[in-house]
Amino acid sequence: MQNPKNCFKSAIAGQRRQLGVWNTIGGNTVPELLGGAGFDWVLVDCEHAAIETIEVLPALQAIGQTPATSAVVRVASNDATLFKRVLDMGAQTVMVPYVQTADEATAAVHAMRYGPQGMRGMAGMTRATRYGKIDNYYNEAEDDLCLIVQVETLTGLENLDAIAKTDGVDAVFIGPADLSASMGLRGQMTHVDVDAAVSDAIKRLVDLGVPAGVMALAPDVADRYLNLGANFVAVAVDLVVLADAISHIRTRFN
Repeated sequence: MQNPKNCFKSAIAGQRRQLGVWNTIGGNTVPELLGGAGFDWVLVDCEHAAIETIEVLPALQAIGQTPATSAVVRVASNDATLFKRVLDMGAQTVMVPYVQTADEATAAVHAMRYGPQGMRGMAGMTRATRYGKIDNYYNEAEDDLCLIVQVETLTGLENLDAIAKTDGVDAVFIGPADLSASMGLRGQMTHVDVDAAVSDAIKRLVDLGVPAGVMALAPDVADRYLNLGANFVAVAVDLVVLADAISHIRTRFN
C-alpha cells in the first residue's frame, strides 16, 4: 500500500486557491458535515476550541469520507508530543500557533520529522501507517506531510522572512486576531493598521515564494487577500455560522 498523497500540500505549492472552514465543534458529526460542504480544507482546532486530541481521530475519519476535502489539524501549542499524537492518527497537514522566531519554526519541523533529522517517535501500528500496511512509511511519509506555521505577533512579522525560509516549513498562516492584540488593537481585525500589516505579510510571503494563508470571515476582505496572493484562506467558522443563523431566525420572529 502506498502513502496517500497530500492534495492540500500539492495545491498550495502550486499556488492554487484553497478555501477552508474552521471546525471548533467537537465530535464527528460537524466535521463530517463540513467535509462534505464543498470546501477544499477543514481545520480541526485543538488550540482555542473545546476539542481534545483524542477527538482528532474521529474528525479525521469523518472528513476523510470526502476525498476532495483535506483535513488540517491545529495543535494546541508547539509541543512535540502533540504533533506525535495527531501525526500517528493520520493527520498529514499540521498548523502550529504562535511561532515568533526561526528557532521556534525549526522546533516544529523537528517534531514533524523522524530521526536523525527530527524527533518524531517511531510507532508501527497507527492509522498513519494504515496499521502497518503502508510500505516504507518511515522513509516516505515526510514527502506528504505539510507544516503550516502561524505568525500572529509583531515579533513574528519582524522575523517573517527567517521563519518562512526555515527548511521544512511549507506555508505560513497569518493570524489577524492575535496580531490585533499584539498591536494594541484587541479584536479590531479589520482596523486599517491590522489590515495593512496582514496585507504586507501576504505580499512578503508571495515575494518569497512561500504559500500564504489567513482567516477572513468577511467575503470582501477574503477576496482582497486572495487577490494579494494568499492561496489558502479560511472563510467560515462553524460556531460563528451557527450563532449567526440562530440569531437571524430568532430576530425574524421578534
